[in-house]
Amino acid sequence: MSTLQALIFDVDGTLADTESAHLAAFNHAFAEQGMDWHWDEALYTGLLEISGGKERMLHYWNHAHPDMKDIDGSGLRDTIDHLHALKTAAYEAAVQDGAVQLRPGVLSLIQQAHQQGLRLAIATTTSPVNIAVLLRNAIGPDWKDFFVVIEDASTAPKKKPHPQVYVQTLARLGLPSGACLALEDSSNGLRAAVSAGLKTIVTPNNFTSHHDFSGALQVVPHLEGVSVEQLRTWHQA
Repeated sequence: MSTLQALIFDVDGTLADTESAHLAAFNHAFAEQGMDWHWDEALYTGLLEISGGKERMLHYWNHAHPDMKDIDGSGLRDTIDHLHALKTAAYEAAVQDGAVQLRPGVLSLIQQAHQQGLRLAIATTTSPVNIAVLLRNAIGPDWKDFFVVIEDASTAPKKKPHPQVYVQTLARLGLPSGACLALEDSSNGLRAAVSAGLKTIVTPNNFTSHHDFSGALQVVPHLEGVSVEQLRTWHQA
């Protein structure tokens, strides 16, 4: 059995409880564009079954408002792109204002793993700007020094539960899946990681606690008190 050599982190919901800020940003974008859309928490929880912000809006548009016309006569994709840009700007402002914090135990585990020589990677379907604003505010301007590989929506367009982002992360790490652990918060993330051959630790949040986590190596409420040694023990079990 391979020894543990790398940790691969999802971002939204795993590194930080971001979804409430994302939800507020979506609604801000809709209002700024003069649309009557408003997603409440229950609706958004269901929409999180769809990975990717643009994909989420497109799914909602097609299913909830199939007869709705494009804004200003622009194409559907152009409208979605514009809404997503407004949403991203609102989310970035919220993070910079301190609306999002890392989940308990995350920063300590990252620092400990880095000090012990484990390689750290990010495998997410969120956008590069969302990753950067979150980790720059949470860790500091040198946040990239912790992560040897970052795969995101710009490099892995096939969203979770497709395993593309994890397959590409493993290829860039140059490691077999058996030498790594993935850390996720959702069933889509878990399915993507497992499909890539990865043992996976799941830390659910309020938006994903109802998901099916069959196949996870461990399901824990958060990473507070979870050490690298504990991860090694789970990995070898």
